[in-house]
Amino acid sequence: MLQTEFIPAASPDSRRLFIVLHGLGDSPAGWRWLPGALDLPDWNYLLVRAPDEYYGGYSWFDYPADIAPGIHRSRKLLYELIDDLCARNFPADQMILGGFSQGCLMSLETGLRYPRRLAGIVGISGWVFELEQLVCDLTPVAKSQRLLVTHGHYDPLLPFAEVRAQIRRLQSAGLNIAWHEFPKEHTIHGQEEIAVIREFVRAA
Repeated sequence: MLQTEFIPAASPDSRRLFIVLHGLGDSPAGWRWLPGALDLPDWNYLLVRAPDEYYGGYSWFDYPADIAPGIHRSRKLLYELIDDLCARNFPADQMILGGFSQGCLMSLETGLRYPRRLAGIVGISGWVFELEQLVCDLTPVAKSQRLLVTHGHYDPLLPFAEVRAQIRRLQSAGLNIAWHEFPKEHTIHGQEEIAVIREFVRAA
């Protein structure tokens, strides 16, 4: 079972939930700033800790070793987490699944295979694992999913052109992806990128 940190909405009756997946070596503590930055009081947040320890933080899968086993394991854990949240009266169609770097990969990997439509999927500065296999595995609801993917022109870890080509391939497969590029490295481009994420979430 994944460890999580729940940050409630200002409205106690809200069932809207943004599930946040951190990047390599980070933890939920690294994302406690997000609710205040987005300033969307109707949204609850669930900050999820990846399962593997990694130099004082946590990781969703081994990197740069064989990443496949960890990805498959983490995807299963995230399915179970979402199913459990649904059972606790957080409807899937009011959930956004999003993450940064490794968390971006896991959000795309999980959200596009999950059998229910989510309110949205957000991927920040990440990449797609086994692109053609994902295209083959898209669920019947995948083409109705709303997606936002952002990336930086100067990302030193995940080359911009390669990630853009992956996203174009997913768009050509019929996915509804809003793609935004920024003059940034492997980070978040300040208020400009926060505003793009805020509007995507607000439109859910």
